[in-house]
Amino acid sequence: MLSEYFPVLLFLAVAAVIGVALLVLGNLFGPKKPDAEKFEAYECGFEAFEDSRMRFDVRYYLVAILFIIFDLEIAFVFPWATVFGELGLLGLVEMGVFLGMLVIGFVYVWKKGALEWE
Repeated sequence: MLSEYFPVLLFLAVAAVIGVALLVLGNLFGPKKPDAEKFEAYECGFEAFEDSRMRFDVRYYLVAILFIIFDLEIAFVFPWATVFGELGLLGLVEMGVFLGMLVIGFVYVWKKGALEWE
């Protein structure tokens, strides 16, 4: 029974060796030009805060959450599109209702001003 897992173990071993070898080679032969800017944290295009407990606008989170919600909702369209021919008219109506609810949510968020950036 263990002989059946040998190809999987061999694949994992080869992948680990290649991964470690690439990291070591990059570290050995890669350019090493330390710079103060390279060691700074990148914070969305503006300078890093002095204090990590400093308050900032909640709209960063709101935009991220809205993107995730609408992106995941759209991800349901792809499996539907692959079996569209088998679903018939009922599948088309169900997806129309689903997309209609998505549009209603988008319009609600838009009217509330959540997409406005000041």
